[in-house]
Amino acid sequence: MKNLKNIEKDWLQIPINVKVSREVKQRIWYNIYTATIGKKRKFTYQVAAIILLMISLGGLFTYTTFYRPDVYIAESANRKVMLKDGSVVTLFPGAELTVTKSFPEDTRIVNLKGDALFFVAKDKLHPFIVKAENFSTKVLGTVFKISQSRKDKFVELYEGKVAVSYSGTKDSYLNPNQVWTNFGIVRTTAIYTKKIDKQSGKHINKIESLSFNEVPFGEIIETVKKYYNINILYPAEISTKKISAELKGNIDENVEALAFATGMEVQKANNTYILKK
Repeated sequence: MKNLKNIEKDWLQIPINVKVSREVKQRIWYNIYTATIGKKRKFTYQVAAIILLMISLGGLFTYTTFYRPDVYIAESANRKVMLKDGSVVTLFPGAELTVTKSFPEDTRIVNLKGDALFFVAKDKLHPFIVKAENFSTKVLGTVFKISQSRKDKFVELYEGKVAVSYSGTKDSYLNPNQVWTNFGIVRTTAIYTKKIDKQSGKHINKIESLSFNEVPFGEIIETVKKYYNINILYPAEISTKKISAELKGNIDENVEALAFATGMEVQKANNTYILKK
């Protein structure tokens, strides 16, 4: 009678067809082998398998309990999240907040996707940082709102002070009733103050500063036109030229600064500015 090794050798030599591969044959042979060598060794394998399973589950439990970040998602309605430091975050529909298990540490850091309102517990020694999509907001204790719609980013401050960091730009510092935005343009920042017009009673936005860092001239002009409600004409061939500019004066001074950066002069006719070489 052939021993087990010879049986295995003969089995593996059976011609391979489309239904039975060599791998499948090996797996079937392993089952025959374990059944043949007796219950004792089979029991040993079962115990080993159980131990491995327990180790795996234990590792998963440890990771879930002590390491895996907590993720809070607001699906179809607002969701209020109370953090360990006493801060309260209201997530708007579709928003997602990720908080590490180690929160709060020396620096309180959370990650945000979507829109949320923050009531940050005051702590002068431990800054609170919200990392959003391509920008972050740093505070010590304040009330603010973050909005993210595709490329457009906004931070609106209600109470306290915040610093906003955006890739490729200088940090921006907000006071209450001020809003930081990138106008949906990379390496661009703007700060405006929300006010109420005394005569009409309407809400108005007063631009405090505009900053562009190596941004195509055409995108800068379109932004200035839109938010100052003016018309600017310029040579089409320079629309792709990238320039840097910080605009803080009145509209006349700002248009002059843009013209100077591109080596042009300005002529004004009513509400239209004409840039010429």
